[in-house]
Amino acid sequence: MGRRSVMFTPGDRPEMLRKSPTAGADVLVFDLEDAVAPQRKADARETVRAVLTDPAFDPDCEVCVRVNASESAIAADLEGLLQPADDELRLDSLMLPKVDSPADVEWLADELEAHDGSFPVFALIESAAGALAAPAIAAVPATDALVFGAEDLSADLGATRTADGTEVLYARERVVLAAAAHDCTAIDTLVTDFGNEAQLREDTAFSVQLGYDGKLAIHPSQVDPINEAFTPSGSDREWARRVLEAKQHADAEGRGVFEVDGEMIDAPLIAQAERIRSRAVAADRWHGSNGSDASQ
Repeated sequence: MGRRSVMFTPGDRPEMLRKSPTAGADVLVFDLEDAVAPQRKADARETVRAVLTDPAFDPDCEVCVRVNASESAIAADLEGLLQPADDELRLDSLMLPKVDSPADVEWLADELEAHDGSFPVFALIESAAGALAAPAIAAVPATDALVFGAEDLSADLGATRTADGTEVLYARERVVLAAAAHDCTAIDTLVTDFGNEAQLREDTAFSVQLGYDGKLAIHPSQVDPINEAFTPSGSDREWARRVLEAKQHADAEGRGVFEVDGEMIDAPLIAQAERIRSRAVAADRWHGSNGSDASQ
């Protein structure tokens, strides 16, 4: 399943939670952390569980919950979400904020096991310690995605946020490198000014250029531009189709290198074609297509 757009929705707003699938995001994140005031945490847990156990709530996308950061708050989150265990829960993954080390993800995995549960973890990297430990965090078996959080990282560094983002560029690149090295999904940081579509499009294009698989969104209006940026064009799909089709013939003939349209194709370009195919399939899921152009 593609993860082009990862949209947050406050966990204490039931009407927004139920409406969130209409935005078209690949991943919905029901937020128990930053989007919820401290005095409303308990209400948010009840609200999120009520939506996730409602048989009428069955969106055609990944459903994730962002738990809180402290161990005591996470324990309360899991108790509220996973108990009683006999109810069917429409939940696919968990997002863990402020991950500083592999031990943070391992602790969450142990807590889930104590609840007889197991979910892929989105590890949110938003501190200097987390950025430096990103490769080790990505290597934890429970880690399924690395998520880069530039705003909290800037605060941790004492850096001044700028339009071009050079102050967080090293960490941004380190996170995507760590994710690629350990076969994790890489999700890039959000654009806080959700009314500025031009800025969003420019920043998302840079996310694609860096090699990220998707991007965070904090408003439904951000989802379509993000999805569009991470959706391969028709020409890219056709190139990928020709490459992967030619690869099948080359494999049958025992050739590791082959030619497509005058271009020599080897392992890196094959990997690029497979990446385009994967993104195309994710995009086609929303348009009711079978993705045949990119999946041959």
